[in-house]
Amino acid sequence: MDVARAFQVTRIKVEGCRDERFVNARRVNPTKFLTELKRRNVYRAAVAYGVVAWFLTQLTTQVFPFFEIPNSAVRFVVIALAVGFPIAMLLSWLYEFTPEGIVRTEDLHPAQARSIQRATGRILDFIIIGVLLLVIAMLIVGRRPFYKQTGESISQKSIAVLPFENLSEDKANAYFADGVQDEILTRLSKIADLKVISRTSTQHYNSAPENLREIARQLGVAHILEGRVQKSGDAVRVNVQLIKAANDSHLWADTFDRKLTDIFSVESEVAKAIADQLRAKLTGQEEQVIAAKPTDNPEAYDAYLRGLAYALKAAYTPTNALGAQKYLREAVRLDPKFALSWALLSSVDASGYLSTSVQPTVALREEARQAAETALTLQPNLGEALMAKGYYHLGCLKEYDTAVRYFEQARQFLPNSSQIPESLAYVAWRRGQWDRSESYFNQAERLDPRNGNLLTQHAVSYIALRRFPEALRKLAQILNITPDEVAIIALKASIAQAEGDLPRASALLAPLHPNGDNPYALGTHVYQAILERRPAQIIPRLKEILAKPDPALGVSNGELRFYLGWAQEVAGDHGAAQESWRQARSELESFLKEQPENDLLIGDLALTNMGLGDKAAALALTEQAMAAVPIEKDAVFGPIPIEILARVAAQMGEPDRAIAALQKLLSIPYAGGFPAGPLTPALLRLDPMFDPLRSDPRFQKLVASPTPKKASP
Repeated sequence: MDVARAFQVTRIKVEGCRDERFVNARRVNPTKFLTELKRRNVYRAAVAYGVVAWFLTQLTTQVFPFFEIPNSAVRFVVIALAVGFPIAMLLSWLYEFTPEGIVRTEDLHPAQARSIQRATGRILDFIIIGVLLLVIAMLIVGRRPFYKQTGESISQKSIAVLPFENLSEDKANAYFADGVQDEILTRLSKIADLKVISRTSTQHYNSAPENLREIARQLGVAHILEGRVQKSGDAVRVNVQLIKAANDSHLWADTFDRKLTDIFSVESEVAKAIADQLRAKLTGQEEQVIAAKPTDNPEAYDAYLRGLAYALKAAYTPTNALGAQKYLREAVRLDPKFALSWALLSSVDASGYLSTSVQPTVALREEARQAAETALTLQPNLGEALMAKGYYHLGCLKEYDTAVRYFEQARQFLPNSSQIPESLAYVAWRRGQWDRSESYFNQAERLDPRNGNLLTQHAVSYIALRRFPEALRKLAQILNITPDEVAIIALKASIAQAEGDLPRASALLAPLHPNGDNPYALGTHVYQAILERRPAQIIPRLKEILAKPDPALGVSNGELRFYLGWAQEVAGDHGAAQESWRQARSELESFLKEQPENDLLIGDLALTNMGLGDKAAALALTEQAMAAVPIEKDAVFGPIPIEILARVAAQMGEPDRAIAALQKLLSIPYAGGFPAGPLTPALLRLDPMFDPLRSDPRFQKLVASPTPKKASP
C-alpha cells in the first residue's frame, strides 16, 4: 500500500508539474508578448503573408482579364486574402510545422519548440525573399518599353473612337458626323466591362490616321474605331471599322444605309457589335441603354446634334456656349420629352454660370435647375440627367454634398465617364481638399488623357498651390496636343510674372494677339504692360477692342474698361483714367441687378470705385463680394475678394487692413486672382497698386519672403 501510495503521489506531482507547464504556456506574460510573437515567428508569417497576398493580387489583376474572368473574381480574391490574414496569424501562433506534421506549439518541449521555430523562421525568410524577387522581376519587366508597347499590358477590352469623317457634299453636315461618333461612343461608354476613352481626348486626331499604333499607345487602348458618315437629305450612310492597334488588323467592319429617322438603330447596332467583338459582358440594363432611342423627332435630334457640336468644342467661349444653348433650346421645344437634350442644356447653363463664360443671371440659374429636373423626371436613371443635377448644385448653388451625391449616383450609369472624377475634383478643390482633388484629377486623366480643358484645370490647381514647375509640366502636355494655344501660353506667361521674370513673360506674350473673347490672355497682356511700367503699349489695343465691344462678352467689356483706366493712370494720364473708370462703372452697374451674386462683377465694381476715389463704395462692394463667395465655402475663388480688399485698402489709405489681407493671401492657395493667378512676393514687388505700402516694414517683410522655386521655361 505504501509503495502504491508513493507511486500515486509521484504521479500526481508529475502531472501537476506538466499541468502547470501547460498553464504557464497558455498564460503568456503580457510584458513578454512581443517577444513571444517573435519567438513563434508571427512577425515573419505576417510579412510573408503580406508579400504573397500582394503578389497574388497583382497576378490576378493581370491574368484574369486575359482569360476574360469577371472583375468580381478579382474582388473576391482580394476580400478572401484580407479575411485570411487574421486567421493565418492565429494559426501561426498556435501551430508549428514538425517532421511529424502540424503540432500545437504548447504540446512541444521548449527546447524542441525553439529548434523547430528557428527552422520555420528560415523557411519563411526564404519565402519572403523568393516572392520579393518575383515582385522585383515583375516591376522590371513592367517598365521595359517593349512590354508597355505590346497589347498585353493594355486591357483587350479597351477602345477609342476617332472622329468620323464627313463624306457629305455639304460640308456643313460635319456636325452630323460628329454627333454620330459621339452617340456611338456614349453608348459604348455605358458598358462597364469596357474601357472607353472620352471624346475630348480623341477629337485632336484625324479620322483615318496612319500611326494607329502610336495613337493607341498615347490613349492606352488596344482597339480603335474609325468611321465615315455621308448624309444627303434624309438618307444616311455610316461606314465603320474596328481595328486592333497592335498589328493594324481589321477585326470587323460594316456599312449601314438608313433613313435619318432610323439613325439610332445604327448607333445601337455598332455599339452592340463592338461589345461582341471585344467580348464585353453586357447586363440587361446596359443592353436597354445602348438600344434606347432618345427622341422620335428627327428635327429635334438634328437640333440636339448641332447644339452638341458647340458643347463639345475644346474652347468653352461665350460664342460656343450661346450656340449650344440656342440649338438645345430648339431641340426641347420640338420635343419636350427629349430628356438627353434637357440634361445637356442644364449642363451647358450650369457650366456657363460657374465659369461666367455666359452672363450668370438669375434666369440662367433657373433654366439650369428646371432643365435638370425635367430630364430627371422624364428619365430618372439617365446618367447625363444625374450629372446635370450635380452640376447645378455645384456650379449654381455651391451645395457640395448634394452635388457629390448626384455624381456618385451617375457613376453606376456612366462607368467610363471622366466627367465624374473631374467634377469630384472640383468639389474637393473648392472644399480646400487639395490632395483629394489631385487624386480625382489623376483618375479623370486616365479616362481622358488628352482632354485639354481637364489638363488645364489640373495645371490651374498647381498654380493655385504655387507649385509652378508642376504646372508648367502639365501645360507642356497641353501644348503637345494643341500647339500655339493662346490661353495656355498666357498661363505660362502668368507663371513667369508670378516668379518676377518679366523678360520671359514678355517673350511668351509677344507673338500673341488676343481679342476680347479671350479675356484671360488679354488681361495677362495688360498686367504685363503695367508690371513693366510701360502701359502706353497696351492702351491703343484696349481702345481698339472697346471701340466695337462684343455684347456677348457682357461684364468682360466693363472689366476691360477698368484695365484701360488702370493703364492710363499708370501712364500718368489721370483725366483719361477717370473717364474710362466712369464708363466702366456705368457698364458694370447695369449688370448688377440681374447678377447680384456675381462676385467677379462686384469685385470689378469695387476696384472701379477705388479708381474714382469713392472709398466708402469700394469697401462696401468688397464686403459684398466676400459675402457672395466666402472663403469657408470656396477655397479656390473665395480668396479673390480678399485680394480685392488688399488692393482697395492699399490705395485708400488703410495700410493695416491691406497688410493683414496680404499676410493671409500669401499663406493660402487660391486660383484666378486679379488679374492673373495668386499673389506672390515677386508680384508684390512689381505691382504698382501696392506702391503706397512700400515704406511699411511689414510690407517689406512680405516682399522679402521666399518665392516658390523658379520653374524652367
